[in-house]
Amino acid sequence: MRGRRFLTLAAVATALTAGTSAFAAEPRAVIELFTSQGCSSCPPADKLLGDLAKDPKVIPLSLAIDTWDYLGWKDTLAVPGHAKRQKAYSHMRGDHEGVYTPQAVINGSLQALGSDRAAIERAITDSHKQNAATLSVPLSLTLDHGRLNVSAPAEATKGTNAEAWLCPVSKSVAVTIARGENSGNTFTYHNVVRRWVKLGVWNGTATSWSIPLAEFKSEGVDAVAVILQSGVASAPGPMIGAAYLSLDEAATAQSIKR
Repeated sequence: MRGRRFLTLAAVATALTAGTSAFAAEPRAVIELFTSQGCSSCPPADKLLGDLAKDPKVIPLSLAIDTWDYLGWKDTLAVPGHAKRQKAYSHMRGDHEGVYTPQAVINGSLQALGSDRAAIERAITDSHKQNAATLSVPLSLTLDHGRLNVSAPAEATKGTNAEAWLCPVSKSVAVTIARGENSGNTFTYHNVVRRWVKLGVWNGTATSWSIPLAEFKSEGVDAVAVILQSGVASAPGPMIGAAYLSLDEAATAQSIKR
């Protein structure tokens, strides 16, 4: 797979309230990188995603796909629904580029080559120009007594419908690849999305959700991202809100406060 292959926060920048540890992100971008361990073009994009993770106003997410498993190596981090999500984005954009790896989708609306930092930065800027509602809704995440609490404020303009999704994340995962195009190499993947949990629907009124950590914190999960996205899963639109929380840092801050 040479070239692109096509298919047709600072340490707990927290605001603490009684009994809780909270982090309210004010991101300028959510970057979803569709990547594969079986793609020889992906390692530079995977590394770039790790670099982008150092910016507290960017929420980079690695969405491993199983599309290239037939080439000889089964992606150990792939979630079956990620390939469907990538295709749904392409359908919504109506573009002729189709889907490929490594492909970055920025703020749920624009796409860029995942290893091209300049193109990703342009897409971030353009996504806000095209839709003023992009990441305009501030989300609050709090960790309190073994529960993750998520809240979205009321908006002056009612009638907006969006889905709230929780993504349990592994901040860093090293994988040694034994077969396929990347055979013999060990790569580190950043902010790996392990699954998607639908919290509910937001319609412009103040809304909150609460979920026990035990329901989503499996081995290796040490952070969460929550996105508020217009449209539905099968037809995703621009993201209108997002937040990220490092669970270990939040738990430490909570312990110190107590």
